[in-house]
Amino acid sequence: MELVKAHAYGNDFLLLPSESTEPWGDMVSLARRVCDRHAGIGADGLMVVVATERGARTRLLNADGSRSEISGNGIRCVAAWLARTRGLAAGAQVVLDTEAGLRTIDVLSVDGTRYSCRAEMGQPEGLCQVPIEVAGQTVTAVVLRVGNPQCVVIGPPEDMTTNRLHTIGAGLAVHPFFPEGTNVELATVEEPGRVKILIWERGVGPTEASGTGACAAAVATAMFGGAARVSNVVSPGGTQRVEWTSDGVFLTGWAELTGAVQWWGAR
Repeated sequence: MELVKAHAYGNDFLLLPSESTEPWGDMVSLARRVCDRHAGIGADGLMVVVATERGARTRLLNADGSRSEISGNGIRCVAAWLARTRGLAAGAQVVLDTEAGLRTIDVLSVDGTRYSCRAEMGQPEGLCQVPIEVAGQTVTAVVLRVGNPQCVVIGPPEDMTTNRLHTIGAGLAVHPFFPEGTNVELATVEEPGRVKILIWERGVGPTEASGTGACAAAVATAMFGGAARVSNVVSPGGTQRVEWTSDGVFLTGWAELTGAVQWWGAR
C-alpha cells in the first residue's frame, strides 16, 4: 500500500488514502507496525482518509494502535494532502468528518509542500479544575475536551522540565481519573498572548507539537491562568495560534507534506 507522510511542527502522521479499510485487516496491528520508528516507517499516528466531495472522512489511530477521536495537527495534514491532490489554492475550504464531528478547515497560504490553515476545532467541553494525586503529589489540573480528552497543568516556568513531563505527564495520561486516557500538557503563561507547553500524548508519549493540546492549553490558561483568549502557543516543534471566541476554538498553523512511501508488509 502507499502511504503519505506529513507533519505539523514535528507532530507526524501517516495518511492512508483508501475507499475502504477492509483489505488491510487488523488496523490496530497495522498502525503499530507502520508507526514504529525503528521497524516501520515512523509516525505519531496513522490516519485513514476516505475522500468525500467536500473533503474527507478520517479515522485516527495512535502509534500504539489506540483510537483517537481527532488530532488538530492531523486534520491539517489531511487538508494539506487534499489541497495538493485536488489543486486547491489559498482561499479554498475543506470539511473533514472526524470521530469528534465535522471540522471546517480554511487554506490560508501555500508555499511548496507547506500549507498554512485555520481549523475550526469546536467548543471546549467539560472545562473545570480538579485536584489529582499523581507521582506522589497533588496537582491542580484543568480538564476538558477539545474533541478528545485533555488535562492541562498550569505552573511556573521552572516546572517546564522533561523530568516533570515524564513523571506528572506520563502518570496523568493513564490515571484512573481518565477512563479513556488523556492527553496532557504542562503549561506556563509567559505573557498574556503567549503560552508555552510540553506535551504527553495519549498512546504516543512526548510529542513535538499537538493541535488539540495547544487548543486545550490556550483555553485552560485563558480561564485559569491569566492568558488572553487569543494566544500563541509555543511547543518544542514551533508556535501555533489559538483563538477562543463565542463561535468556538480556532487553530492556525502549517502542515507539510513530506512524501509518499510504499509499505510492503501490509498483510
